[in-house]
Amino acid sequence: MTTSATASSAMPRVAKPSVVTLYLSAPEMVRLIRAKGVAACIAGIADNIRADFLRWPDFDKSARVANHSENGVIELMPIADDTLYSFKYVNGHPKNTRIGLSTVMAFGVLADVATGIPLLLSELTLTTALRTAATSALAAQLLARPNSRVLALIGNGAQSEFQAIAFQHLLGIEELRLFDTDCAASAKLVANLKDTGLKITLCTSTFDAVQGADIVTTITADKTNATILTPDMVRPGMHINGVGGDCPGKTELHADILHQGSVFVEFTPQTRVEGDIQQMPADFAVTELWQVLAGQRPGRQHPDEVTVFDSVGFALEDYSALRFMHAAANELGLGEHIALIPEMLDPKNLFGALLVNDGQKFAGTTPTHRVLALAQ
Repeated sequence: MTTSATASSAMPRVAKPSVVTLYLSAPEMVRLIRAKGVAACIAGIADNIRADFLRWPDFDKSARVANHSENGVIELMPIADDTLYSFKYVNGHPKNTRIGLSTVMAFGVLADVATGIPLLLSELTLTTALRTAATSALAAQLLARPNSRVLALIGNGAQSEFQAIAFQHLLGIEELRLFDTDCAASAKLVANLKDTGLKITLCTSTFDAVQGADIVTTITADKTNATILTPDMVRPGMHINGVGGDCPGKTELHADILHQGSVFVEFTPQTRVEGDIQQMPADFAVTELWQVLAGQRPGRQHPDEVTVFDSVGFALEDYSALRFMHAAANELGLGEHIALIPEMLDPKNLFGALLVNDGQKFAGTTPTHRVLALAQ
């Protein structure tokens, strides 16, 4: 007969997982993006977004939680499947540039669902720009005419270079037509893209910029119900990538444009509150992007059709981007391993972590246990 002691000793030992978290600071993220290349990062994130959108039913999804103030908004964007959980903290404060700060600042976490251990703590300001561009390009691959070569960029701020590079490398765009009410923003964009090989034309108005454009991206920053694009600017076959309208009370497209074409969104409950379709009735027909990817709904159905991607940014895209950055950081040996979570020999004795020297693990509550811990 086996004794309880013998049975206990025969039980397999379960390895304790590490609680060390990989930290990617902004400087480390710059190193990573330079090492991989901006275009390669956008393409890699786009591949992840495509793969994750094809698993749409696997995710526990919700609209982001937003706290609005007079000057902007701060949001949390969570999502999870059975394996990984992620969230992003992100703000949107258009007036920040007046005091030398970014309009958008973000960080995020990728965690293990089985244990709750945070695997990655990462900057997401640069990464958000990459993933927004990746999502725009992925949508355009599905919705724009295959021979699209001319992109109009209305709004030439912090996101614009990433959009241009994404459309150049993922769709074959050859020419940019630019307009911004701030001439300095357009000059900055031209300077940053001077070695890309893109033909760039500075325009005097939105109407001028959209002439001959196959794709129009609106990406303005002001938190207002603006009318950046009007029906008279839209031509048959045009694809409209509406990126700037991304919170309640902030739009860019005239409502009649939404009636002119087929409208595609990321996550309908969120877009109805935040996107350009906030102007429309609650039953206004839209198609979610994952449905097109999965072959459940059609994308562009004929060359003269006007298509609209009402993009607001969804948590699954950040999940995809964090997966990419986590793998890339491990591949390149970048980032710092930090003790974000206390690690103890006795997980039931949290207070004991306060009774030992820095960097040591507390074993238990008795003096003998404490001596053993300090001896390690």
